[in-house]
Amino acid sequence: MSRNLVFEGRCWKFGDNIPTDVMTPAHVMFKTPKEMATSVLETVNPQFPKQVQPGDILVAGRNFGCSSGRALAAKALKATEVGAVVAELFARTFYRNGHEIGLPLLEMPGVTELVQDGDRLRVDIKAGTLENLTSGKSLRSRPPSGFLLEMLESGGLIPLLKSGFLQGVRL
Repeated sequence: MSRNLVFEGRCWKFGDNIPTDVMTPAHVMFKTPKEMATSVLETVNPQFPKQVQPGDILVAGRNFGCSSGRALAAKALKATEVGAVVAELFARTFYRNGHEIGLPLLEMPGVTELVQDGDRLRVDIKAGTLENLTSGKSLRSRPPSGFLLEMLESGGLIPLLKSGFLQGVRL
């Protein structure tokens, strides 16, 4: 299965240092990802879990997904059906967790200066580009590695492995 990694939607803009503990508060930790999605990021923007639409783009500053490294945070965010998450810089554990579950992520220095909350955006993960359709401005960064792109196109690590990705590889 190959996924298209181009997304268009409303911009939900967040700042720097958003921890996984804020994405998925303790009171939702033992619920399903879909149930967690109803509370994701609610303490930072109460409208986000109520109004986010499939394909919307979450834009954040530096160190997005820092702190405890809750793997469930990426799953809850994916369950909102957000198209992609674009950040100035991701916490490394969140970056790995996101790719492993097939959540499209793009690091893009300078992105927070290019967008406002509510702008209409188009993101192409493979090309490493973001177009602000509201302002007409655009930005380019380095896309994820070929391996991470294959993982995203497959829908995550498990689907990639099930596709026979490692067939014939001696470990």
